[in-house]
Amino acid sequence: MVRALSTYLFIKRKLTPGLLAEIARHGIEAVEIFCARAHFNYQSIDAVREIAAALRDHNVKLHALHSPAERDFNPMHESSAPLSICDPERVRRLEAVDEIKRALDVAEYMPFPYLVQHMGSSRDAADERRFDAAFSSLEHLHIFAKERGVILALENTPGELATPAHLRQFIVGTRLTDLRMCFDIGHAHIDDGVLASLEPMREFLVTSHIHDNHGEKDEHLLPFEGTIEWKTALPALPADLPLVLELKEKPAYAEPAPSSVALSAARSAFDRVERALSPDSPQEEL
Repeated sequence: MVRALSTYLFIKRKLTPGLLAEIARHGIEAVEIFCARAHFNYQSIDAVREIAAALRDHNVKLHALHSPAERDFNPMHESSAPLSICDPERVRRLEAVDEIKRALDVAEYMPFPYLVQHMGSSRDAADERRFDAAFSSLEHLHIFAKERGVILALENTPGELATPAHLRQFIVGTRLTDLRMCFDIGHAHIDDGVLASLEPMREFLVTSHIHDNHGEKDEHLLPFEGTIEWKTALPALPADLPLVLELKEKPAYAEPAPSSVALSAARSAFDRVERALSPDSPQEEL
């Protein structure tokens, strides 16, 4: 199993060569970089080149980027104004598409295979106007991405709009057959459950987000800290599916605490996931 980590764990910090060096020292082999400009300024060529050099220097693979989800993310607040490709308001929708295109341009300086993309927010209703808006956005974006060697992977998110069944129906119905999916196991646990959510997505899966919760809110806990039944969930995943650990920074991890605290916890989580996937591991060790 390739040990892949989302930099969402450090979303309130700037992504630096020093932080990537520490990620590599903890045995992380690949990263998914979250595109929030205060964390990773994907619009700055100098910043992109700096991170590209650090990835090469430390032999860390860029597995994916996570598409920008908010305008000017503020690290002092939990959220800001969302960017949505399914916004029925054309001006706002085009603003979101343009911002995502800037993230895709990163591939010119550091290639990556996947861009994980939200279809909408948890507050968005599953109405035809929003699906039509998403089609308009993705019809353009998937071509733009393909020209840069990138595949768009739609992520299942809490709420009515981007359920596994709706994502599958969207890809099949629109015939945007270049689109693929990212299975977020924590989001699935909140909604219809891991196994029920997995099946509609299985055919299109290229990546995943691995984290835990207690079935009520999106906590992004370490695996085995919530109520997901990992002993049945992990073996159900496709054997070759990349497992990307997507954790939320805890107060104990935050500045001025060293990033090694969070990374040591992530390394222990990888150990437990690998044991859970090993047919020879005694159940009591999990």
